[in-house]
Amino acid sequence: MPKSLRKFVIALGLAASPVALAAQTPPPAAAATATVDADPALWMVRDDDTTIYLFGTIHVLKPGLSWFDEGVRKAFDASDEVVLEMVTPEPQAMQVLIQRLAITNSGPSLPEKLSPEKREAYLAALGSLGLPANAFDRTDPWFASTNLSLLPLIKLGYDPAQGVEAQITAAAKTARKPVSGLETAEQQLGFFESLPDAAQIALLNSTVAELPRIQPLIESMIDAWAKGDPDRLAKMMNEGLNDSPEVAEALLTDRNARWAEWIDTRLDKPGTVFLAVGAGHLAGRDSVMAKLAERKLRAVRVPY
Repeated sequence: MPKSLRKFVIALGLAASPVALAAQTPPPAAAATATVDADPALWMVRDDDTTIYLFGTIHVLKPGLSWFDEGVRKAFDASDEVVLEMVTPEPQAMQVLIQRLAITNSGPSLPEKLSPEKREAYLAALGSLGLPANAFDRTDPWFASTNLSLLPLIKLGYDPAQGVEAQITAAAKTARKPVSGLETAEQQLGFFESLPDAAQIALLNSTVAELPRIQPLIESMIDAWAKGDPDRLAKMMNEGLNDSPEVAEALLTDRNARWAEWIDTRLDKPGTVFLAVGAGHLAGRDSVMAKLAERKLRAVRVPY
């Protein structure tokens, strides 16, 4: 599969919900670091009696990045409710879903589904992450792919507890703001599960091929996010979309269209909403913003 799709796969691991992560190994204790100011992009869609703030999230971050302040915090504080891609279920409930949707107890094992060359690279990737060779033998390829795109981030010191969703959820709980999700965990797992076997295997092979370059890629994406540069983020996210229409449609464009419809409908109800979804969904030609434009709605960048 083309190299460009590999970048798209890793980007999804950073900017799409990590619902498939089976077990999160706590990152090593972080040394004290200076706080770095970050000013991610913020938009709003509004009519006479409704304001919906749109904020792009990164699901895992390192400590020391100051983003939940200034304009973002002001928009959050002004909101009556918080809406995320998904409200994460309790670990036990997630494990039940994974067991039902990602585990395959019959047929060839995952390594047996790969060509000899790809199998060798896959097993080497497992070894480099300290995982046993049979770690994903009885799982679907999409599950292995998602885990392999996220586990290296944990080893690099990125922490889900530092991620945007975790921080916003904690703040909403403190402020007693209601929190809801655009999708359920079952739906998000289902997007991957619905991919044809060939597309799932291509995802896995692409993820494995890109792992040696994951650190500079992730750092570039977070830098673009922190500097409020959605165009640069879009360029990284959009690479490879044409190489795998099935993947792009299931994981990105269809969802963006549904979320734009949700925003359009939500404008009929008065109030102020803080809507936070993966940053990759708010950048590029098939973004939520583009889908809103098709509905004659305009997302305005909020300066701060």
